[in-house]
Amino acid sequence: MRFRWLSVGLAIASLGALPAAAQTCKPAIADSDLVTPGKLQMSINPTLPPQQFVDEKGELQGLNVELMREIAKRLCIPLELIRMDFPPMVPALTAGRFDGINTGMFWTEERSKIAYTVPYAQQTISLTVSKGAPAKVADIASLAGKKAGVEVNSYQERWLRGEDKEATAKGAKPIEILTFKTATDVLAALRAGQVETAVLIDQTAKEIERRGLIEITATGLGGAPTTMMFRNKTVATKVAETLTAMGADGTYDKLFDKFGLTKAPGKTFAIRGPGPQ
Repeated sequence: MRFRWLSVGLAIASLGALPAAAQTCKPAIADSDLVTPGKLQMSINPTLPPQQFVDEKGELQGLNVELMREIAKRLCIPLELIRMDFPPMVPALTAGRFDGINTGMFWTEERSKIAYTVPYAQQTISLTVSKGAPAKVADIASLAGKKAGVEVNSYQERWLRGEDKEATAKGAKPIEILTFKTATDVLAALRAGQVETAVLIDQTAKEIERRGLIEITATGLGGAPTTMMFRNKTVATKVAETLTAMGADGTYDKLFDKFGLTKAPGKTFAIRGPGPQ
């Protein structure tokens, strides 16, 4: 299947909320805990297959899409998925533009102090090159002096800069790190020869390699939990409880097996970290 990727800015385009008339259950979250009464609004950056992407019909697909739809259904709240680029997501969340972030972001202690984080999966990083490229990058050491493309303001960028700092402190040539708004842009730069390697999350790298566009030369780097983020503690708690129920009845495993993503080590989910300070 050929997918068309879509990335839009903060001028929000969204997947319409489910009609309220279809509800036959009582919402599990009060309107007072939501940004917009009567619906749960989550931002998503649909440029990372198979986590989230836009198909050839322009419709949202992927694990995070189906996972959040199931959670909202169980909470008896219409869901609105707001498509936007990743960099403005956290500022928009803290400014109260929507209820949460559902884009497969890495958990960090810093993020756990900005909003209420609910880790729900595991993720690592891959180094990739264009299909058939003569130069291979097997590890961080082989990136010395090379141009590497990475999504801006991402865990991948932070990890890469940290690794580069350690390597240069030991005498290695610095990596020339070029940042881009989306993973789609990173891949376009790789294929255009602007960078020699694209630093991607593993599952996206595997999907693009499956399509024959790139080669993975190193994988399993910089592992960390994948998390959702929420502005309201009650909303985060209800989502965590719903994930736990999905883990108990097998729905969680079924979705992760369908998309081939790495599951969380346990089946009990909860807020991790202190939340906003």
